[in-house]
Amino acid sequence: MLHGSESLCKMLKYLAHHAVDHPGVSVKEYQIATEVFGRHTDFDPHLDATVRVQVGRLRTKLAEYYSTLGSEDPIVVELPKGTHALSFHRSAPRPSIKSGRENRPGIVQREYPKQQARRNLLVVVVCLSVSLVASIATIIAMAVTREAARPATPKGIEIAPAALQLFWAPFLNGPEEPWVVFSNAPFVGRSETGLRFYNPAKDSPEDILDHYTGVGEVFAVRDLDHIFGLLKRKLRVKRGSLFTLDDAKNNDLIFLGSPAENLTLREIPSTHDFIFQRVSSGPRRGDMAIFNVHPQPGETPTFLPPSSRPLTQDFSIVALVRGLNPARSTLILAGITTVGTQAASEFVCQPDSVQELLRQLGASDASEVKLFEAVLQVEVKHDVPVETKIVALRKGTP
Repeated sequence: MLHGSESLCKMLKYLAHHAVDHPGVSVKEYQIATEVFGRHTDFDPHLDATVRVQVGRLRTKLAEYYSTLGSEDPIVVELPKGTHALSFHRSAPRPSIKSGRENRPGIVQREYPKQQARRNLLVVVVCLSVSLVASIATIIAMAVTREAARPATPKGIEIAPAALQLFWAPFLNGPEEPWVVFSNAPFVGRSETGLRFYNPAKDSPEDILDHYTGVGEVFAVRDLDHIFGLLKRKLRVKRGSLFTLDDAKNNDLIFLGSPAENLTLREIPSTHDFIFQRVSSGPRRGDMAIFNVHPQPGETPTFLPPSSRPLTQDFSIVALVRGLNPARSTLILAGITTVGTQAASEFVCQPDSVQELLRQLGASDASEVKLFEAVLQVEVKHDVPVETKIVALRKGTP
């Protein structure tokens, strides 16, 4: 069914390898465009729908394959809507049905037109499906190998990768579900004529609009909800302006957004080694940056994105810090911009990046996931984080 479509075959194989190497992690549209279809690094998914169109075609072809030639395959490969990640599950067993009619010696059964048409269709399917079958066989071989290496799970049930289970362990056993507190800084103005941050020196509190948040915070809530679903733990979500200190006393907390916009972070214990602060002098005066309180050899004292637009780089903080209640955990995921906040959330929701963080922390079990602060450098394309790495780390912060 992929006969003559080298691009679909290439994308299927790419997604298959990614699904096996990074289970449960969706591929970014930008990655597929540049690594599969050869688009340039300035690819803009808002202007070029190639990936979305091709993914839709592949999804349809897979469904057609498993409704015809692949109906007896032991493992089904699917591309669920809303994601670029392949999923694998064992096919439902089919009941064995014995025919009531048996061929007798010397008797030739007549083949009726419908039967002949069906046979012709299968012949066509077989001829057109050679490329797909080869790709599917490769995927199934990898999937079977992966399945054999881990305990069997019921059909349709995803299990969070071990690295994510280890990292998020402090948030799974509290008496109440963790709170996700997203930033919604106070604005004044109107969306159609222009909004700006509330200035208490000249604005009336009655003019405050506190129902806006960043795009990155929205994606972060989505990613966290997905991961905690795999971890069989519910989340509670609240905007920062409605969060109270009483909420903070006896709950595990996940803050999204910097203290510049998530004002609650100004009132509770926060980071000590890396802090958000506005530049006080020079040409970048007033710009938000991350200050390195105690720079180590080779580290910069200030993490500040370029001032040019469009945004090409951001910096984020990922920090597990002591909260108002030492028995509970507080995680801060915050970027200088909302794109950085999105990148910080993606970083702690992807097995590979979490595994690297755990390696640098020296944590091999849940009891070793101690307090830490990390700075991430985020490369940005068209307001989308495309690459994130740790550039500074402090372990065992107070």
